[in-house]
Amino acid sequence: MAKVSLELIQQLRERTGVGMLDCKKALEETNGDIEKAIELLRKKGAAVAAKRGGNVTAEGLVHAYIHPGARVGVMIEINCETDFVARTDDLKKAANDICMHIAAMKPLYLVPEEVDAKFLEHEKSIFKQQLLDSGKPEKIVSQIVEGKIQKLYSEICLLKQPFVKNDQLTIDDLLKELMGKIGENIKIKRFARFEIGS
Repeated sequence: MAKVSLELIQQLRERTGVGMLDCKKALEETNGDIEKAIELLRKKGAAVAAKRGGNVTAEGLVHAYIHPGARVGVMIEINCETDFVARTDDLKKAANDICMHIAAMKPLYLVPEEVDAKFLEHEKSIFKQQLLDSGKPEKIVSQIVEGKIQKLYSEICLLKQPFVKNDQLTIDDLLKELMGKIGENIKIKRFARFEIGS
């Protein structure tokens, strides 16, 4: 294992928000390669998320965000396993970041499973007709339509959207990273976005 400098550990901590000891271990495992260490920490976060994903989330917080100018506001309910975690700055900061994201990106649904079936069928029929009209062979049209539906989900479903502060992560990835850092199951239960005149 490589010996890593305190400065490098600090750098990794600033970029990931993960504790000093975990940053040190990740850098030692990756011989001081900060990008590989970030990837390793992400994988560990996903592993914690998978392990704790079934745990009951009966605690949490409701966070409100009013965008400057007071024309857009967002409320979100985030659930976790313990009231201790509900009071942490990490969860409050994540709730605020997600609210700012919702204010900017205007998701309509939390997850693809919530998307209105009639709306989805309508969109599929439009995509299909456009592709047929453009001369695409019918046998590949359904595959292309499926791809377009996945892209639609990434535009209208909060958990599938690329995070506005780091488009390398979806909101779902952001939650998984937070679970890895905190060590608890964390879920967004619901959100509401308010905008003057809409």
